[in-house]
Amino acid sequence: MAIDRKLQADPWEDDEDATDLADFKPLTREEARILRQKNPPLSPWRVILVQAGVGVVVSLLAALITGSPAAGWSALYGAATVVLPSALMARGATSRFSIMSPGSGAVSFMLWESVKIAVSVAMLMLASRLVQDLSWPALLVSLVLCIKTYWVALLWRGR
Repeated sequence: MAIDRKLQADPWEDDEDATDLADFKPLTREEARILRQKNPPLSPWRVILVQAGVGVVVSLLAALITGSPAAGWSALYGAATVVLPSALMARGATSRFSIMSPGSGAVSFMLWESVKIAVSVAMLMLASRLVQDLSWPALLVSLVLCIKTYWVALLWRGR
């Protein structure tokens, strides 16, 4: 019984990978500089600043539209539930330890992302105790809008 040689080949091996590596050419210093100018890095602090701004605007609108200061405070707390953990993560993920090597950067990112999620969940659990006359709809609308600010920041970077 003859076994077809193609069936024995590694199913994960891709013929295109071998040709892609052969065509690889490292960038010159000038080409790398031009590439960095075309695609500047996006600062996490800029995103956090925009999130905070969105949170303040949403909380003011919530207070004005509903006529209730409690809705404004609820919306502001919703924004804080996004902004404060994000700032904590940005501070931790941009520390000296995080940028020492790619491995430590990946571990640091996972660690700080876990801390960010834990702090956000804890803040949401404490919301009804910390905010008088909590308005969950105002809090959640503000929270969602602040989270979606990441997309605006990514689109802003693309320009």
